[in-house]
Amino acid sequence: MNAIAKPQGCTNFKLRHLMRQVGRLYDAEVARSGLKTTQYSLLSHVLHLGPIRPVDLAHAMGVDASTLTRNLKPLMAEGWLVQGEGPDARSRLIEITDEGRKKRSEAQRHWRTAQEKLNELLGVKRVLALHALIDESIAVLQAADEITEGERDD
Repeated sequence: MNAIAKPQGCTNFKLRHLMRQVGRLYDAEVARSGLKTTQYSLLSHVLHLGPIRPVDLAHAMGVDASTLTRNLKPLMAEGWLVQGEGPDARSRLIEITDEGRKKRSEAQRHWRTAQEKLNELLGVKRVLALHALIDESIAVLQAADEITEGERDD
């Protein structure tokens, strides 16, 4: 009789450990541009989605409004992002400036270097498999969340 193998250890702990190691690699490289990886991500989102309302940006990035506000402040202080008027008097839109585009481009070169280092360390085949596993896992968990939310609405 064959016993079915069960995962050993805490999946959450293992994922967090992996994220810390990967994060250190990206953080160290992107920091060479003077940005944190979260700031690079924020500039990238605004570049691709902007002009955008803060609430929509927070949703797209999966962060709450207070976290977004806190993360926007230093980028606006540097002149890389601006907050302008929206379509009505109560709304605002976040936009990237020309200086913000330059800073994001500089950081992107460092991000690409970090990505290449990770590909080299883990091997492209392993990174591709990891991406596929992550994408599949996210889809399964999101579908489960939608079912659970639907049950709560009933």
